[in-house]
Amino acid sequence: MGSNLEPVPITSQKHDPAWKHVQMFKNGDKVQLKCIYCLKMFKGGGIHRIKEHLACQKGNASTCSRVPHDVRLHMQQSLDGVVVKKRRKQRIEEEIMSVNPLTTVVNSLPNNNQVVDVNQGLQAIGVEHNSTLVVNPGEGMSRNMERRKKMRAAKNPAAVYANSEDVVAVEKNGLFPKKMDNHIYMAIGRFLYDIGAPFDAVNSVYFQEMVDAIASRGVGFERPWHHELRGWILKNSVEEVKNDIDRCKMTWGRTGCSILVDQWTTETGKILISFLAYCPEGLVFLRSLDATEISTSADFLYDLIKQVVEEIGVGKVVQVITSGEEQYGIAGRRLMDTFPTLYWSPSAAHCIDLILEDFGNLEWISAVIEQARSVTRFVYNYSAILNMVKRYTLGNDIVDPSFSRFATNFTTLKRMVDLKHNLQALVTSQEWADCPYSKQTAGLEMLDCLSNQTFWSSCDMIVCLTAPLLKVLRIAGSEMRPGMGYVYAGMYRVKEAIKKALGKREEYMVYWNIIHHRWERLWHHPLHAAGFYLNPKFFYSIQGDILGQIVSGMFDCIERLVPDTRIQDKIIKEINLYKSASGDFGRKMAVRARDNLLPCKWPIAHSPR
Repeated sequence: MGSNLEPVPITSQKHDPAWKHVQMFKNGDKVQLKCIYCLKMFKGGGIHRIKEHLACQKGNASTCSRVPHDVRLHMQQSLDGVVVKKRRKQRIEEEIMSVNPLTTVVNSLPNNNQVVDVNQGLQAIGVEHNSTLVVNPGEGMSRNMERRKKMRAAKNPAAVYANSEDVVAVEKNGLFPKKMDNHIYMAIGRFLYDIGAPFDAVNSVYFQEMVDAIASRGVGFERPWHHELRGWILKNSVEEVKNDIDRCKMTWGRTGCSILVDQWTTETGKILISFLAYCPEGLVFLRSLDATEISTSADFLYDLIKQVVEEIGVGKVVQVITSGEEQYGIAGRRLMDTFPTLYWSPSAAHCIDLILEDFGNLEWISAVIEQARSVTRFVYNYSAILNMVKRYTLGNDIVDPSFSRFATNFTTLKRMVDLKHNLQALVTSQEWADCPYSKQTAGLEMLDCLSNQTFWSSCDMIVCLTAPLLKVLRIAGSEMRPGMGYVYAGMYRVKEAIKKALGKREEYMVYWNIIHHRWERLWHHPLHAAGFYLNPKFFYSIQGDILGQIVSGMFDCIERLVPDTRIQDKIIKEINLYKSASGDFGRKMAVRARDNLLPCKWPIAHSPR
């Protein structure tokens, strides 16, 4: 490198991700860039040329032979994003040109059409002075609403939205990506902001239904009034819920149901227990109560659950699911003695969470978690640091909340591993060096931690050990599909993944023993064995001793859940056809559906009639 080259710090204003992988030098009045991996010097071409170099794409620059794989993928994605933006910009420009340049903004009033000039406002956002919008607010508005819309349009022409297909809406900072729906989105947003509703309100299963119902009525739909919402609408909604509950209850005799016993502690220290009934038709809330004084008593818990089982009907209950705590275990086993046709099952999600807790208590894993926690505490304690982190991580949080505190520890480590290069680029940047918080003790510890290769190697290993467990946890806690047919196979794969990662028996048995200790009551649980057996995705590929264990569990379920010997014989006949893939079970479409149809649907769809 020539002695006339002067290093130049890369400022925080340079947001392109490629800046994190280069060094900048000044040679007189010219700026040169140097790749930090292959040390190639670029005398021109700008950051885009560097990005092509790191992405190993043939263009105006030679490809980098030493760029890490993840950095190369990141640069490729960034280049793809640039192309998408260019195409979007071109499309928007074409849409603008398609608008009649002589069109004026019109506010339609009941008795008068008034022309409003918005040229000045359009010039402020970079649109040609002859570009305009056509607005038709529709009929049926109140005078107050009309007045508010006129005032809003006068203050900000970008707040006026179009209804015509040939009109492009304009906002303060640019153009909306869509032609027709932006005024609708804005109206929904203003309503939710006004009432302080959480943003995930739009994820409600009833939100799209509401939108479709309003849209079907068309312009002029009159909103419901307060007294209607608390009157006939509320009464009808209550009746709908009752009908849904009745529909679920009607299926319990045919499909059976599972009683879910959920316990949690309030902020005031009260212990509440809820009882719910689950079946393929849906989930029904049964009751809840304050169990602060009785939650540790197996006798009281037994009496409570027994009462719920009897109210539903013993013959309709397949299993009772609780946490795996000792008092629930005692109560559950008593229930099975009292009612020979049902099972008690400890919660699979709770068991997996306990496994993660035990993993986290291992000395070396605990130390790594504490290091990561010191980083997250420092980042989220200061808004300036958090904003800086989000700029370097492209808006991603480093904390990834999950099912529980123990699961969150490991999902956060996974997130930090994914953002490794971004975080390292942050603490080695000039922006970090200039930040006063970086000189604090916590800031120096963060720098040491994120610069320590041993820390990252440990994180990689922890992620490798826990990622399969987290996957099974998501399956067990999923609301989208029943997890019974997948958990057994999932835990088997967890053990195999840990064995493959560590290799030596003395190393992987440490983690296997933890799993066996927590999963003991579920490992040979007949219901999990039956769920595995009746899942064609796994059944037709299993071999060896495990098959005998599963078959035994399957027969246990048949004998316990179906006392009638005549029905038992019919089930055995069907199982033999299923086992040999005979008849309809062997059809090509049934074979294809093994991997993409839920186990509860596949036998129904393909069983012999």
